[in-house]
Amino acid sequence: MRAHEAGALHGDIGHRGPAWLRPPADVNALVPQLWPRRVERGAHGALTVAGLDVRELAAGYGTPAYVLDEDDLRSRARDFRDAFPDVDVYYAGKAFLCRAVVRMIAEEGLHLDVCSGGELATALSAGMPAERIGFHGNNKSVAELTRALDVGVGRIILDSFTEIDRLTALARERGVRPGVLIRVTVGVEAHTHEFIATAHEDQKFGFSLAGGAAAAAAFRVIDEGVLDLRGLHSHIGSQIFDTSGFEVSARRVLALQAQIRDARGVELPELDLGGGFGIAYTTQDDPATPAELAKRLRKIVDSECAAENLAVPHLSIEPGRAIVGPAVFTLYEVGTVKDVDGLRTYVSVDGGMSDNIRTALYDASYSATLAGRASTAEPLLARVVGKHCESGDIVVKDEFLPADVQPGDLVAVPGTGAYCRSMASNYNHVPRPPVVAVRDGRARLIVRRETEEDLLALDVG
Repeated sequence: MRAHEAGALHGDIGHRGPAWLRPPADVNALVPQLWPRRVERGAHGALTVAGLDVRELAAGYGTPAYVLDEDDLRSRARDFRDAFPDVDVYYAGKAFLCRAVVRMIAEEGLHLDVCSGGELATALSAGMPAERIGFHGNNKSVAELTRALDVGVGRIILDSFTEIDRLTALARERGVRPGVLIRVTVGVEAHTHEFIATAHEDQKFGFSLAGGAAAAAAFRVIDEGVLDLRGLHSHIGSQIFDTSGFEVSARRVLALQAQIRDARGVELPELDLGGGFGIAYTTQDDPATPAELAKRLRKIVDSECAAENLAVPHLSIEPGRAIVGPAVFTLYEVGTVKDVDGLRTYVSVDGGMSDNIRTALYDASYSATLAGRASTAEPLLARVVGKHCESGDIVVKDEFLPADVQPGDLVAVPGTGAYCRSMASNYNHVPRPPVVAVRDGRARLIVRRETEEDLLALDVG
């Protein structure tokens, strides 16, 4: 947790806000790196995206709604593809997946990573070629693995000895030789929230490097001769800005690669460095560009391969948040405004933790702006909260909004493309919002709003 987040978590910041948060010179100004590239404030003060006024979007699709700038998502996908021209770029579908996004990703030349049978079904139904799909997960079922083999998924990332035995038996029965990678837990403490750090030893994913399980897993796959072991995989966490963790991870994984070569005479041809590249949620975040990431990661891999006398393997990476996160903002309507004796002002919107659980779950920080109009009022330090029956139902912990913010106003929260709709729930029986894609002055519904009939359809009692 960042130091400036700790005070906000414990509610001790009072009316002044945390030390890093200061009233803006212009409460209507937008910080470009937080928003889709085609968002601006129009002549009448309302936000526009891809030429569309958010007031029209709210009137046509209701609130809350996730608004996805299609050109922005596509351009971010191309940025990774262009920065890593000889690398397989797998879009991490767990960040957000629907059939329209699968098609966008496929059309931009990316591969796709899935981690459940439902994500695989979505990918296949949208026409993603199975050979361009990778299948992750720490507890893939027999049914999921069977389907992956039957449709010809390009690679399966092995996560346990049970899975090795399970997949080996299924592949032997079918007479197929699927491509697999071994997920290695490298013991790197990524500088991120503990719930999204995935490479330290005490967690559920992968084979331990330090304990020898990763080497044993590779030896088992090679000795059985049924699965096609193509390489090793490492993922150190999410929302990471510092590449030093990738450097340590690559060094350790490539040392294992050399150990496998020396013990079995096999030099594995592939290496997956995972994803987790951070984005800007607030002005305190300074993410690297894909070009900068490519330069740093190539340097790391080249130097470590030279040190181990290994040929440079074919690389793959798995950005998800970095592609879809900044391409989406959530549009809300204000319902109530409550001042608590000068300590804090609560601005309640018509969504909350059911459409964005990350603030409650990870203590994540977000930004917000008055979206439906401009204001000349003084900035007011506010907390944007939801409509759910939880005191922890917070969307934005601290943000300056105009002091005249009132019921009926539209508020937009940027950076909500990743892990918001994909982790959305029906808490308090609130239907999940729609996803509206915008492009060239046109809007289209790509995920419809849930209805009360949808909720009741599953209730068979």
